[in-house]
Amino acid sequence: MTVLGHGILELILIIIMAFGLKDLFSSPTVAGFIGLFGDVFLAWMGYGMIKSGINKSVSLENQRAGNSAGKRNLILVGALVSGTNPYFILWWASTGMESIHQSYALGLIGVLFFFIGHILLDFVWYTAISTAFSRGKKLISDTAYRWIILLLGIFIIAFSIGWKMLQM
Repeated sequence: MTVLGHGILELILIIIMAFGLKDLFSSPTVAGFIGLFGDVFLAWMGYGMIKSGINKSVSLENQRAGNSAGKRNLILVGALVSGTNPYFILWWASTGMESIHQSYALGLIGVLFFFIGHILLDFVWYTAISTAFSRGKKLISDTAYRWIILLLGIFIIAFSIGWKMLQM
């Protein structure tokens, strides 16, 4: 569901770029705003991870299947995490935009084929990552997992602060 949210955001970006609004996303002001929002979002995510690790509210135990509202939230999270990631924006403002430009040489069908190939690769990659993660549950304890989540939360906060400092 998260990758679906990522894919929906990418589809919207591709449509926008194919129809000429690419200059908006390459604007330093817009990119800066998205980057700042992304840093705040990353710090908030890191805080939540640290809090979950400390409160022991995160576990590797199998969770109940979510309801449809939970699945819709995962789609929204996928779009938000992607859209606020500075690297996502940088990739689309450079490599992605050039890929759209090249695929547009074949017309809208070229852009459609680019999107289909790109999103299928995203699904294959993230399926491999989630499969590896779910199988890895047998390798570590809940305590170790909580420590990993806590440390990754600290890393994400440091990354959100450090990335902005590197840009100054």
